[in-house]
Amino acid sequence: MPGNMNNLMKQAQRMQRQMEESQKELEEKEFVAKAGGGAVEVTVTGKKEITKVKLSEEVVDPDDIEMLEDLVMAAANEALRMADEASAEVMNKMTGGLGGGFPF
Repeated sequence: MPGNMNNLMKQAQRMQRQMEESQKELEEKEFVAKAGGGAVEVTVTGKKEITKVKLSEEVVDPDDIEMLEDLVMAAANEALRMADEASAEVMNKMTGGLGGGFPF
């Protein structure tokens, strides 16, 4: 029985290291989303930090600021959704689809 406990602890430690490595990789990854046919582009990291906003000249209309705001918001939300999906995918791989639980 003590041997099984040692194996279980080693497996848990290995799983924790893999999780930390996967999390670090995810945090360094960038997600880019566009809106308005590419007129607005937003880049976020896996840490969910916006690192870049790119606007095409034709979308900058001083008489229609509301449209630009909507496009920036749409692109940012899509990029954040992409980061969330990637994070969920990493968690699913690590937990074997158990919803974050352990197999014991």
